[in-house]
Amino acid sequence: MNRIARMATARRNPGHWHWTDIAAYAYLGLGVVLMFGPVLWLGLSSFKTQAGLLEFPPSLLPMSQKEVRVEGHAQPLPLFEVTMEDGSKRVLAQVRRIGIQAQMVDPANPGQSIRVPIDKRTPVREFKLATENYTEPLERFAFMRFLWNSVFVTVVATLITLVINSMAAYALSIYEFRGKTAVMLMVIGTLMIPITIILVPVYLVITELGLVNSLWAVILPGAATPTGVFLLRQYMLTLPRDLIEAARMDKASEWQIYWRIVMPLAMPALAVLAIFSIMWRWNEFLWPLAVLTKTEAYTLQIGLNAFQGELQTQWHYLLAMTVVTLLPVALVFVFLQRFITTGIANTGMK
Repeated sequence: MNRIARMATARRNPGHWHWTDIAAYAYLGLGVVLMFGPVLWLGLSSFKTQAGLLEFPPSLLPMSQKEVRVEGHAQPLPLFEVTMEDGSKRVLAQVRRIGIQAQMVDPANPGQSIRVPIDKRTPVREFKLATENYTEPLERFAFMRFLWNSVFVTVVATLITLVINSMAAYALSIYEFRGKTAVMLMVIGTLMIPITIILVPVYLVITELGLVNSLWAVILPGAATPTGVFLLRQYMLTLPRDLIEAARMDKASEWQIYWRIVMPLAMPALAVLAIFSIMWRWNEFLWPLAVLTKTEAYTLQIGLNAFQGELQTQWHYLLAMTVVTLLPVALVFVFLQRFITTGIANTGMK
């Protein structure tokens, strides 16, 4: 903590502030606001009610109108601060609104009804977290099923991607054969083909295999990625060839060289590819939307689409479940980012 504090308060000259210090801190502060401001706004907005999200001007904190139970009324009544005709202010509960008039009562004396113009009242607000935004979707929708489907697709697809891409990169970086450059150019060339062009042919293949409405239909088509092959190949080209030749001289099989030598040394690149794969698979929307039509097979992103209707969008549920979908990716990224740093420091011959 002391090192972080010293770094956060570092200056060019310890004795006084220089204009470059002020400019640097202003630039860094702006960057922090631009990067984490939307995330903070999303997190706070996920605890707002539907009415709180639609109010203008919007508030940063989740504020809601205070309600009170009044004798003779089954439901809680909203509280307002009312400016009376003599200029005094009273806190009254609104029973109903008729046009530009509101029928209100004093919570302490509910027997007397008071009519108040709506422009003379101000809602009494309080800080309140709408935790039901997180609990109700779990009770009313099959959100846990969607979450499990996304976890299964992400984990299995990432493992398959790492294995297939690492095998292809191993062959294209370690072996020498005719047409090696042409094969690599073909792999890189597929990066220029957008998914919308191959969407229909791949869908027809999945249909012929009978995998529609199966999670394997989401996993298998993107198992081999040109980005992953290129990334791993470029990293494996930097591995020491002497180590591989020494393993061959010790009668190690190609599988042993790949699994016990190349894969451990390529862990930093594998971690980077794992981050990319997890983000791609977790946030994938178009392809699962095309091949999954049954509700029980929906992934998380398709399930979030259920909160959007033609006439109304349930923003309070949508924002809350969006926060839930961001947490696993953020945790995985934080873990693998640390793993990458330590892996790079410990990689190579000693």
